[in-house]
Amino acid sequence: MTSDVATDQPTRKHPPEGDAESPGSTGAARPEPRGWAWSLARFGYRDRPPTSLRERLVPSYTDNSAYTGGGWLPCVLVTLLAGFIRFWNLGRPRAVIFDETYYAKDGWSLLELGYEGTWPKEANEQILAGQHDILQTQGSYIVHPPIGKWTIALGEQLFGLTPFGWRFALAVLGTLSVLMLCRIGRRLFRSTLLGCVAGLLMSLDGLHFVMSRTSLLDLVLMFWILAAFGCLLIDRDDTRAIAARLFESGPDAARAASMKFGLRPWRIMAGICLGLACGTKWSGIYVLAAFGVMTVLWDAGTRRACGARRPYRATLRHDVLFAFLSTVLVALMIYIWSWTGWLMTDDGYFRDWADHRAGLSPGSLDLKLFSVPLPQFGMTWVPAPLRSLWHYHSEMWNFHTGLDSPHPYQSNPWSWLVLGRPVAYYFETVHQGTAGCTEQDCYQTVLGIGTPLLWWTGVIAVGYLLFRWAGRRDWRAGAILCGLAAAYLPWMAYQQRTIFLFYAVAFVPFLCLAVTMMLGALLGPPGAGERRRAWGTAGVVAIIALIAWNFLYFYPIFTGETISRSGWLDRMWFSTWI
Repeated sequence: MTSDVATDQPTRKHPPEGDAESPGSTGAARPEPRGWAWSLARFGYRDRPPTSLRERLVPSYTDNSAYTGGGWLPCVLVTLLAGFIRFWNLGRPRAVIFDETYYAKDGWSLLELGYEGTWPKEANEQILAGQHDILQTQGSYIVHPPIGKWTIALGEQLFGLTPFGWRFALAVLGTLSVLMLCRIGRRLFRSTLLGCVAGLLMSLDGLHFVMSRTSLLDLVLMFWILAAFGCLLIDRDDTRAIAARLFESGPDAARAASMKFGLRPWRIMAGICLGLACGTKWSGIYVLAAFGVMTVLWDAGTRRACGARRPYRATLRHDVLFAFLSTVLVALMIYIWSWTGWLMTDDGYFRDWADHRAGLSPGSLDLKLFSVPLPQFGMTWVPAPLRSLWHYHSEMWNFHTGLDSPHPYQSNPWSWLVLGRPVAYYFETVHQGTAGCTEQDCYQTVLGIGTPLLWWTGVIAVGYLLFRWAGRRDWRAGAILCGLAAAYLPWMAYQQRTIFLFYAVAFVPFLCLAVTMMLGALLGPPGAGERRRAWGTAGVVAIIALIAWNFLYFYPIFTGETISRSGWLDRMWFSTWI
């Protein structure tokens, strides 16, 4: 485990021997009391040996990538497993489940009109019957930006307005996100094995699995958040590799304080991904802010490792502006671009709101940030379409902040990590003799819930990472916690709002990374003894096997398979799951 702060002093691996020549010595070595380092050595602990500046900036990978194609081969195998189980019977259940009633139809509407149109009340039944010419051109009021719905539309463009069609793109993103997590974990932990463990854990998570097979927006949000995190990791490695070449002769305080990195392509890519995340759901804004701060702190860590005496001051002078332009400004441009379909039409909801208004009258907007009213502006210089878009956003904001309609499956974010209240996307009763039912009553259900053993292990892992970050200054733990906190903690501010467990899919990759980092520690540090490594490996294999069994056990209620009533009750471990 390494941190950005390194010491030039050699580390002592063994307690020093006594001074045989000191006054009063009997000539024999005087033993020193055995301390913590000596005791921990019995369990495989070894002090970190002194390393070069280059190794601290760009750590080596722990495996021999020549035999795995740069780590790609095992990552692809894990991805194929994830893709197989996500695409298998993707069209089942053949129904419009949960909020697919909004987003599947909105995606088709974007293809046909460029904006969200209106559908008749009986549209779901007519669509399943193959009748698709029922879309009306009148604009429909929507409360989420269009990127996620355009993503759904790509699958519908290929396979039509069918359950398989509107779920196809989500299954693709769910599969690709497993590949991304394998590569991100490999880069983060410098181990192909641990990278594949992270990807395998996410492929076996029930919530990620169900969301990959359901036409909702939150998996699209998760995908772009994870992609942005990966881009920032590559940017960090590239920047530190440049620094390693500049400081081959050793740290230099003056040079470390004055070097400039400028605009960096991978950080711009991260800004694009974050813009697409915000263009899917507004909760991506919190991640944008958190990742922006994180990448600046990483720059400060690079400068500190290179010898800068005031790394934060130097980062503020040379890096913050470029970080803002690469992330916030780029994300804003992508977000506005995502509304092109609405801007290019005349019939979208609120599209002509500003056509006969000279500006924004006082009180026409009721935008608030943390209960503080935002100032009103005349904005007469802003084109009418953008003023209409601004007004539309004010109405969307009021909807989101004021949503408090009770729902039987709503849950408090405090309960998410322990899976207090899952969401039943689909539930049908099947009678004996139909659909493979051999009892009096059977059920077909799709339950949006994480794999319990994985999530409960994740709770322990988060505690371990807090120790690693706060107590050992491990930047990897801080990075994982940053992603998890940015996608999770903002929901704590909306205790009275109607919210659901499936929002948590946005931080599932970081939960899997947290578990993986803890399992890596369980495997043992580099140089651990054979016995220590054997016990650690056995523990890791046992944990992964239990998580895999838990996923398979819940598989029938993830996919809408016919299951007996007694079998369904056996899987309802808590009354709040029913």
